[in-house]
Amino acid sequence: MKIYTKTGDKGTTALFGGTRVPKHHMRIDSYGTIDELNSWLGLVRDQEIDPRSKEILTHIQNKLFTVGAILATDPDKAVLKSGKERLNIPKIDIADIELLENEMDRMNTKLPPMTHFVLPGGHTTVSYCHIARTVCRRAERLATLLYENEPFNENVLSYINRLSDYLFVLARKLSNDLKANEIKWIPEKKD
Repeated sequence: MKIYTKTGDKGTTALFGGTRVPKHHMRIDSYGTIDELNSWLGLVRDQEIDPRSKEILTHIQNKLFTVGAILATDPDKAVLKSGKERLNIPKIDIADIELLENEMDRMNTKLPPMTHFVLPGGHTTVSYCHIARTVCRRAERLATLLYENEPFNENVLSYINRLSDYLFVLARKLSNDLKANEIKWIPEKKD
């Protein structure tokens, strides 16, 4: 399989289903940001972190390929006139969202209560996790814009939203595991 096809040389690309759109189309921006997020998660997973977190991150990365496929699909080509699905694309379901919630609950039981916002940083691994979280939030903003114009399964939006929360809790857990200093954000008082 060749990596280059030359079909995008004029600034268009094909969606799943064959429809060609400009490379700056909101759908491309949406799934491209999911791809960027997936790369950041790979960097977090490559750090010296606990096996459970690595396992969950691998699972999430696989789910993000599903999210990307959903976002890369032309809705007009996804379903036949009979109502049957034309393309065999996996789904994001409630169990995927609940996994993130359960992992957050599990991590939170071992963390000190959060009383303030925290400044991102303290350790390179924690910073990578915060970068992934902010890329996830950008992906969410783009996906919600796409959803307003070309709706898709709502579970995708819930999953992306919950994933950014998960990454925040994971960053706190990694701070705790790595004994990194978690600096609280305390607004400066004006005189």
